[in-house]
Amino acid sequence: MDGPLLSASQLSLKPLGAGDLIDRAVRLYRKNFWTFLWIAAPPIIAGTIFSVTWTILARSIFTVDTVNNPDETIFYMFFMWTGNLAIRTVETIAAMIVMGGAARVFVRHLLFDEQITFMETYKVIRGRIVGLAFASMIITVSLGVIGFFIFYLTLIIVFLAIALAVAAFSFSPFLATIVSIFLSIAIVTLMLWLFFLVASRLAYVPQIMLVEGQSVGAAIGRSASLASGNVKRLGGLFIFTFLAIYSALALLYIPMGWYAWVNGIDLARFIYDPDSVPAWFEIANQVIWQVSMILLLPVWMIGLCLLYVDERVRHEGYDIELMAARRLGEIPAVPREFMNPLQPALATNISQSTTPASGKSSITTLGLK
Repeated sequence: MDGPLLSASQLSLKPLGAGDLIDRAVRLYRKNFWTFLWIAAPPIIAGTIFSVTWTILARSIFTVDTVNNPDETIFYMFFMWTGNLAIRTVETIAAMIVMGGAARVFVRHLLFDEQITFMETYKVIRGRIVGLAFASMIITVSLGVIGFFIFYLTLIIVFLAIALAVAAFSFSPFLATIVSIFLSIAIVTLMLWLFFLVASRLAYVPQIMLVEGQSVGAAIGRSASLASGNVKRLGGLFIFTFLAIYSALALLYIPMGWYAWVNGIDLARFIYDPDSVPAWFEIANQVIWQVSMILLLPVWMIGLCLLYVDERVRHEGYDIELMAARRLGEIPAVPREFMNPLQPALATNISQSTTPASGKSSITTLGLK
């Protein structure tokens, strides 16, 4: 480590904008590159191994020949699609589990200036692995289904909008084209905002479970109440990460494309002739995708940790809680029949869920129970 990431006294009450969030996440990642890289690597490396194994298995089972054996080629493509979908889903769930563990270690750094280490992150994860896996599965499947629905709904609405624009401005093809482009951009922007509105309500579930010691159900409700007003920042973080991933892919794919071209491989045929794709090219494609994910996942991980802490600073005076915990230590426990008006900045026991003594939720603007 190159030193403390951020001290409690440096937490600003001023909300982090999307640009500030990305800038701080990138700076923290750059200063602690290898630490965050090793933390993010295990789920991605495991996904790479399974992806390559699945590709080799598919090549050994099926004969890819669109001319002489089109049916088997279709089965091959379906086999590859379903396998990669399952691998990506499990990989995403594992990555979200790691994000939760990193959030707790990150807050411990704010409290005690402890170093963020690989071993400490995975030690924390081990204590809540079942609950984290269940919560991450709910989030991944829910957002996957919602994203699938929004994607196809967007296609339908864009198609109808273009058809209406063409019919309304049939007298001017140029004007119809301009209107269609603006309508399409507006519809896609609106639907993306709708998706991130839903996604933002689930963004902090792993962090809440590990930092605050909440159960899965309580963490979902807490995340929904905490995440109000962060749609733009979450969307900005996602778009930045998405563009960065594809920029990294482009940098890695260009040398591979040159190598394939030098060896007489026609890349244009891959689109309509899958049997012309060499096995080594498919495997290299899988490896390059996973390498780019390893490089960029820490930015997303750090960004979500910063967003979570910033939301609590803005809505609950979390920076004051952190400073109090650093100077005064843990809040003394009280008997369960009494309501404790204060809660620790970091739950001491995360292996069990934290529930209010009265049996009903009473979260206030200060995060009190």
